[in-house]
Amino acid sequence: MTTTTPTEPRSRTWSAPLPLTTAALCTGLIALIIAGAATGMGEVGQISDPGAVTRWGLPVARYIHHIAMATAVAAAILVAIALPRYTGPRQRPKHEKAGRTEHPLYTRSLQIAMAASVVWTVAAIAVLVLTFSSLAGLPVSSDQAFSEGFFDYALNIATGQAWLAIVLIAGIFATLIAAIRNPAGVGFLAVFGLCAIVPMAMVGHSSSGDDHTAAVNSLGLHLLGVVVWVGGLTVLALLGPEIARTARTLSTADQGGEQILGTLLRRYSVLAGLALVTVAASGVINADLRVAGLNQLLGTDYGLMLVAKTVATLALAAIGFAHRSWLIPRLSGSALGTAAEPTAAEKTSTSSSSVGNLLWRLIIVEIAIMAAVIGISSVLGRTAPPVPEELPPDATPARQLTGYDLPPEPSLGNFFTLWRPDWLWIAVIAFLAIWYLRSMIRVRSRGIAWPVMRAVSWLFGLAVLLWITSGGPAVYGMVTFSGHMIQHMTLTMVAPIFLVMGSPVTLAMRAMPIRRDGTRGAREWILWLVHSTWSKIVTNPIVAAVNFAGSIVLFYYTPIFGWALEYHLGHILMTVHFLLTGYIFALVLIGRDPLPSRPPHFLRVIILLATMVFHAFFAVALMSAETLIQPDWFGNMGHGWFPAIDDQRNGGELMWGLGEVPAVVLGVIACIQWAKDDKREMKRIDREADRTGDAELQAYNRMFEDMADRNRSAR
Repeated sequence: MTTTTPTEPRSRTWSAPLPLTTAALCTGLIALIIAGAATGMGEVGQISDPGAVTRWGLPVARYIHHIAMATAVAAAILVAIALPRYTGPRQRPKHEKAGRTEHPLYTRSLQIAMAASVVWTVAAIAVLVLTFSSLAGLPVSSDQAFSEGFFDYALNIATGQAWLAIVLIAGIFATLIAAIRNPAGVGFLAVFGLCAIVPMAMVGHSSSGDDHTAAVNSLGLHLLGVVVWVGGLTVLALLGPEIARTARTLSTADQGGEQILGTLLRRYSVLAGLALVTVAASGVINADLRVAGLNQLLGTDYGLMLVAKTVATLALAAIGFAHRSWLIPRLSGSALGTAAEPTAAEKTSTSSSSVGNLLWRLIIVEIAIMAAVIGISSVLGRTAPPVPEELPPDATPARQLTGYDLPPEPSLGNFFTLWRPDWLWIAVIAFLAIWYLRSMIRVRSRGIAWPVMRAVSWLFGLAVLLWITSGGPAVYGMVTFSGHMIQHMTLTMVAPIFLVMGSPVTLAMRAMPIRRDGTRGAREWILWLVHSTWSKIVTNPIVAAVNFAGSIVLFYYTPIFGWALEYHLGHILMTVHFLLTGYIFALVLIGRDPLPSRPPHFLRVIILLATMVFHAFFAVALMSAETLIQPDWFGNMGHGWFPAIDDQRNGGELMWGLGEVPAVVLGVIACIQWAKDDKREMKRIDREADRTGDAELQAYNRMFEDMADRNRSAR
């Protein structure tokens, strides 16, 4: 809920004007030119030269693209989760809702997103064209040869397809952001905009060479952190003048009249903190993959630019720490004046205003440093890393197919001792574990009981998920069908049971604060999702069972399986799909978290029995099959451990065993819950009978007595 007062602020607060913010962003171009000149990026090529326009235009276009994308998506994120849509009271009579005034910061953020998305689209087109010019060694022109080569590149070459996808995402984002104004729609559009990170990660230095999976995942996480961190801060600076003009528009969430600047900074600082950790950790991982040793770090242009980025990131972390620990807490509700009557807080308005002035100046400095880092990164993307990216000519068949050499022959011990870190899932698992523990501590500190066994179940489920995605199943799942089946069944049937028993949604509802200023925080988004039409459909017991069982047939007997094996994106989507499918199925059967509707116990047991039968039939079909599934993959691995068809039959046996045991566990838990609910219902009936003197039973008996009397009278 927001209120506006007409009184002018008592002290003038400096904000970040647009020219100064623009100048800070231009420091990135200066850094780009310096780094490009130092690395010889502008020199004429020895074999073929696309011209100075391409040599310098491509990194500049990349820089503008990255800044514009980050700004557009971050503005949409702030609209969706941080800014109130309307001024005035949140709750109004229906006849007054049409006349509500949109909050000026909400309007301004949408305008920023619209303008930035147009720049993003144009810059993406420029990168697409200039990348082809650079790779083909042809100057940009309108002649037929260039045009034909460009369209072939954009439609048939992986790098061209990736940038074409980015152009389409940016164009759709720019079109829809001009038409959508409600926070939910803008939130989904922000998620759609973030999808551009996927093709960007696929075509960077991570797109080839050893440990392709780790490189792509770490680069994707790095880009995600940069978008949220850099884009959010840029949007905040662009909102500065509007914040100064609406200094007395308050956000009354839970702070009793805190300025909207303080509220916005607190919410952004949470995202910025997560982004900083993500950027730093993923940057270290990516650098480790591209630079081998201190000599390459300090003795090559690539390594020196990494050092410069590291120093700048540390400086940004120090400024961010100052924001979070000193500046933001001092931006009290009286920093710019919040009431007409003098108060004790207002007597310190001058010092509070000084804090605000320092805050905005530091934000401009941060943007300048961030822009310089992105400028260096644009040059870094066109500089060959010290570690070669090409596979050696004598690469084994397994390495050519998967990007990795064959692991040792499968054994029980190897399945639990071999590890290949999947940094994307490690980041997700670490976040979920820390969030759960912090939420549990917060709930218990309020005197609200939370069973320890739920936390144990949740953490064990995450540990199983870590093993599935980074342990033996991940290693052998790419080279043998049986290893893949172990990964699939534990992902679908084992990990979800423990995760569901942790009741994360219930914990979130108890731990997360309620927003009272008209914005949607994490709690509000979760509630919206739980009660959405989509949730009603996917948690329908019949739909959940069909999705759980039917997706297995569609996956293994269509080209989707081959796509998931060959392409990293397909593998990620496969993992997400089967994890969610198993989670929803277990949630419907044994979950305690809120659902739009919960099926009766007997229906749950029937559905479970039906899926067990289906799993058994599918496993038998695999065990008796004479045709190899994905022969071009599993038949060409060259391991020599066992025939591929025998391995496929072993996979069918594993599917039967690994599918039926968790299903029995689900059945036992479902029956125990059924018995407990029946017992609870009987106790409720007994209490009701004691309170009413068995009135319901007596009325029931009187009904039969009256019927008997009427029958006797009729005779």
